Amino acid sequence: MHKFIIRRLLLMIPMLFIITVIVFTLVKMAPGDAMSGEPDPNVSQEALDRQKALYGLDQPPHQQYISWLGNVLQGNFGISQSRNVPVDRVIGERIWNTVFLSVVSSVITILIAIPLGVMSARKPYSLVDYVGTTGAFVGLATPNFIAGILVIYLFAFQLGWLPAQGTATHGQNLEGFESLIDRLKHVILPAFTLGLASTATYMRYMRSEMLEVMGRDFVRTAHAKGLSEQSVLYKHTLRNALIPIITLLGFEFGQLLSGAVITEAVFSWPGLGQLFIESVVNRDYPVIMAINIITAIALLLGNLLADIFYAVVDPRIRYD
Repeated sequence: MHKFIIRRLLLMIPMLFIITVIVFTLVKMAPGDAMSGEPDPNVSQEALDRQKALYGLDQPPHQQYISWLGNVLQGNFGISQSRNVPVDRVIGERIWNTVFLSVVSSVITILIAIPLGVMSARKPYSLVDYVGTTGAFVGLATPNFIAGILVIYLFAFQLGWLPAQGTATHGQNLEGFESLIDRLKHVILPAFTLGLASTATYMRYMRSEMLEVMGRDFVRTAHAKGLSEQSVLYKHTLRNALIPIITLLGFEFGQLLSGAVITEAVFSWPGLGQLFIESVVNRDYPVIMAINIITAIALLLGNLLADIFYAVVDPRIRYD
């Protein structure tokens, strides 16, 4: 397994290089930059030229790329053009909010989708199956911003159960367990909204995989040996049906990081998604490129983790 992990990590190097070329090229093709708007009449042209030289904007594109890539390899993403502070600091203030949101969203997705998929597969074409399937299609068809507005209206404004925005209650210096509970209350609605489409997808996958596995010979053999229904379900059927779900989870985490843009904007959640929108509006390209690179790395690592867990769930799979 360790040889496989090393091989995959080495393969990530050329893939990341290609991604950096694509991201940098697309950013350079975009019109303007942070200093191309209406100039402040109190700022001289010499001062603007010095600012462009500071950010390397006066160099040819290929030199800008080489300089940028060299800094990135040293862990330096440059200076935010709209905030005039290191990009590392800007992202460091936001990334853990997005990671927290994505992790909670994944947990909610798993806790809802897998039991619903199992129940639907155990009694296909029953009331439970029809309700679960209908809910899955509604979840898939509902855009994030619509779902976000609906849950805010219902659970925050009408019922008053959960806060509508932010990561913590303002004006309260909570600590320890109380602070954790407060953060969890704030994250439930955005996490549910972010994972709504994933929950529907996983529920449908789980149902179809369970039905397929339940029809295989080893499951019929397990029944013929007199094993209990629970034993056949959880020891034989569920374990095999989880394999493609685990693969999807690897893809999902990276997608959650990039897909949080709309959800974070709706819930005023100060994460990478909201930072990405602010950076696009301000044409802060160093921050945009850094977020894209971080998302790409998360996707590649997610795929690697999916392959590792693949072998853990199914001992027949070996990568050495």
